[in-house]
Amino acid sequence: MIDSPFFLSVPGESRKNIHRIIHRFVAIRFMPKPAPAATPASTLPLNRILLGDCIALMHSLPEASVDLVFADPPYNLQLAGELQRPDHSRVAGVEEGWDKFSSFSAYDQFSKAWMQAARRLLKPDGALWVIGSYHNSFRVGSMLQDLGYWVLNDIVWRKANPMPNFKGKRFTNAHETLIWAGRDEKSRPTFNYEAMKAFNDDVQMRSDWFIPICSGGERLKDGAGDKVHPTQKPEALLQRVLLATTRPGDVVLDPFFGSGTTGAVAKQLGRHFIGLEQDATYAAAAKRRIAAVVAIENPALFTPAAKREEVRIPFGVLLERGMVQPGQKLFDGRKRFTAQIKADACLIAPGLYGDIVGSIHKVGAEVQGAPACNGWAFWHFEQQGGILQPIDLLRQQIRAENSAMA
Repeated sequence: MIDSPFFLSVPGESRKNIHRIIHRFVAIRFMPKPAPAATPASTLPLNRILLGDCIALMHSLPEASVDLVFADPPYNLQLAGELQRPDHSRVAGVEEGWDKFSSFSAYDQFSKAWMQAARRLLKPDGALWVIGSYHNSFRVGSMLQDLGYWVLNDIVWRKANPMPNFKGKRFTNAHETLIWAGRDEKSRPTFNYEAMKAFNDDVQMRSDWFIPICSGGERLKDGAGDKVHPTQKPEALLQRVLLATTRPGDVVLDPFFGSGTTGAVAKQLGRHFIGLEQDATYAAAAKRRIAAVVAIENPALFTPAAKREEVRIPFGVLLERGMVQPGQKLFDGRKRFTAQIKADACLIAPGLYGDIVGSIHKVGAEVQGAPACNGWAFWHFEQQGGILQPIDLLRQQIRAENSAMA
């Protein structure tokens, strides 16, 4: 239309006005829809178990309202016949109707439906955990990607005490797989890296987790002494998931709540939960279990602070606060190296080819001949009695003061 002879015959000013109208229409018509606003936590059924079909219940909850979904869905184990131990005693397996599907196609339709419903509930930076075995993990993983989820890790839960293979016709099935996925490729899910590293004795947490299966006093039993739920997961597994990928106050949805492990751990760690369960017996047992959980009262104990999220404190602030002085000497922990503080917050230290001048990090690296250095940990100030303390101690004092004033 813009190139038509009629349009070109329109006077210049009128043509500009038409251009403006067309551009405004195109901009409004095709502008991307804004992301849905996060739902206030007060409008959600927090710390409750909702009884009914999980897919229908998820559709009843508001969009973009939860931070994490942890799902332990039916595995579709396809068990046939009775399994016996070598002593002919019966093995209590998964015989419940909720794990039976007429075909792989029926299982796929069910899986796709609950994963779509769960994705609608996740906030833009929300994430999903789903656990499974060789029976279903490959199908679930493929569908996750087809639905737009972004796979971040697959975790191997290596069982410390797996059930033996009684027939001796296969390898002992000693692990299950957890898939951790963001809502989409642009999601930036919570990952408490420092917390997991500290948990693992200052070594990066790996993707293989050695955790015992649920047993002993943790296993819920009914009045007859039988298992309340055949696939109850250990609290240690959920503790690691929630400590790694949620923050205190986050909302965790479990669409297959079962015996309530997710809710029990969430309560203990200061997270909120929403449990969906279709079996009234499981829901009642889970409710009793969670009611008995004692939550950690001090929020500071929920999870270690992430260093990358701490407020940045420049070295110059220590000078401004009078915590260090121009001309004051700093030392490494063994007093092998010495530097002086300049009025501009740089350090000056003797080097092989003259003085080295720069930031606490640069000078710390150069005096050692190292490619990099954390000056906060390397440089120390001297207290009365000759006791050396890292300058990071002064930085932490400032952070503590700022937190108290906030």
